[in-house]
Amino acid sequence: MEKGPVCVTGGTGFVASWLIKRLLEDGYYVNTTVRSHPGSKKDVSYLTNLPRATDNLNFFEADMNKPETFEASIKGCIGVFHVAHPTIESNETVEMFTEKSVKGALAILQACVDSKTVKKVVYTSSISAVMFNGKKHTEVVGEESWSDIDYINSHMELGAWYHISKTLTEKAVLEFGEKEGLDVVTINPTFVHGDTHLYAMLARAPFVHVDDVASAHTHLFEHPNAKGRYICSKTEVPIEELYKLLSTKYPEYEIPNIDFLKPEDTEKMTFPRVSSQKLADIGFQFKYGIEEMYDDAIDCCKRNNIL
Repeated sequence: MEKGPVCVTGGTGFVASWLIKRLLEDGYYVNTTVRSHPGSKKDVSYLTNLPRATDNLNFFEADMNKPETFEASIKGCIGVFHVAHPTIESNETVEMFTEKSVKGALAILQACVDSKTVKKVVYTSSISAVMFNGKKHTEVVGEESWSDIDYINSHMELGAWYHISKTLTEKAVLEFGEKEGLDVVTINPTFVHGDTHLYAMLARAPFVHVDDVASAHTHLFEHPNAKGRYICSKTEVPIEELYKLLSTKYPEYEIPNIDFLKPEDTEKMTFPRVSSQKLADIGFQFKYGIEEMYDDAIDCCKRNNIL
């Protein structure tokens, strides 16, 4: 597939910014969107300072609350990476928020159809749309597995709005693509990890490096036989092993001891294992293991005086 132009929605986000970096390095012309609300203005120098950004990166204002604002950024593009996800407002219910997410995504896909130039859309979903369905931690699930809304409502108080919206938005996106004849691929990254105090969530968690996630996006866009959903996960690590790795390698940091975790608490937060075999079957190779993920994250924190 020729090198652009392509559109990346939500360009200031963590995954989207790495995707833009990867696309520019690969020779694409990139349009990206930033929120138009005055209160959400951000310093985007980390994007404008990227190699090739001066000539190959263009910014457009757009807002998921007004999905029609994405039309200008999509016009003339050969591909769209829909990475943006709306943020929940204090007065919104989960149902209201999910409706906003679905409507926004479908409006963006309709703009892709109307453009007459977009050949493929890659939608950034989440492992949240795959693994929350009551299956045992001894089971291994693939792309055929969908999270169950009733299970999320009854077992996943924390982040239910995100898990539900991602699940229903991904389903709507795939259904739209099939109905309209638009080539739509979805990607389901696992924990693109960072700082967390929710240790029980990491009882036995699947991880992936953000650079691998970005590369997987471009791989799916460029591969002619990529169809449907793709789980993107490099490794799964029990919290005991993760604690041992980090406390041994970085003794200078006060890493909280995990002895306080109760078996019954971690058991509640242990979910089925996931497989990235489908992604591997179309030739994708992960570059980073768990140690490199944390080395890079900690090095970044050091460089930015966060630690």
